[in-house]
Amino acid sequence: MNIFLYLDKGTWIHHLDPRTKMIGTLILFLICLCFNHPLYMGGISLGVMAIALSARALFNFWRVRYILILLITFSTVMWPFFAEGTTPLWSWGSLRISEESLLYGIAMGLRLATFVATGIILLSTTRNEELTNGLIRLGLPYPVAFALSTALRLVPTFAGAAATIVQAQISRGLDLESGSLISRIGKFIPQAVPLFVYAIRHTNLLAMALESKGFDPESPRTLYYEPRMRKIDYLTLILLSGVLVISTYMRLGLGLGIAMPGRM
Repeated sequence: MNIFLYLDKGTWIHHLDPRTKMIGTLILFLICLCFNHPLYMGGISLGVMAIALSARALFNFWRVRYILILLITFSTVMWPFFAEGTTPLWSWGSLRISEESLLYGIAMGLRLATFVATGIILLSTTRNEELTNGLIRLGLPYPVAFALSTALRLVPTFAGAAATIVQAQISRGLDLESGSLISRIGKFIPQAVPLFVYAIRHTNLLAMALESKGFDPESPRTLYYEPRMRKIDYLTLILLSGVLVISTYMRLGLGLGIAMPGRM
């Protein structure tokens, strides 16, 4: 079971400097925050999907398809009951749904899904060591960059361990398919005990391995991987920054892309 997201496809996005990809991811997040109308958010989402297609990362999108669908579905269903609008669509007692709140819910679902999609593109095209090096070169202290890098490594490791534990329990006769949704969720709770023990043991072994190698986060160090900003990196950042400026002007200057005034 491959629980790592990185895909070694060798596309032009893979060859970008890790700093470019991290800053570009942040810019895409800010672009998503500019609009709360599904028409505009849909355009941004299609743009992100085009980037994913050029990065050949659609395989990872298929792996997390249920998460993306749930984000859009739950946001579309839940937001209309909590946001207020001026054009009523449906009402039942004290419950009211307006056209503006429905559009806002769809837009928020697209925004959340686009956030996840942008992160998937970053993790699909950037190795863990590249992320660490990029964080260091962006000025982040080495201990913080190392901690973030270790966390990114441990998440798929623990996910793989959890899958192994569940498969082992199923092979011993555990039935996770029968019963109600609540009962099935309850069957997963006991699986957390061996996973918790594994996490403590793995973390302890990692600490001992670092100590045995004389690891000192404060000592000066050299880096094997030396990324260089190229013309394509600067061009990519300029292009994304231009899109952000245009989007900000459309929202603040022209008042476009607003389904619910007063909300981001």
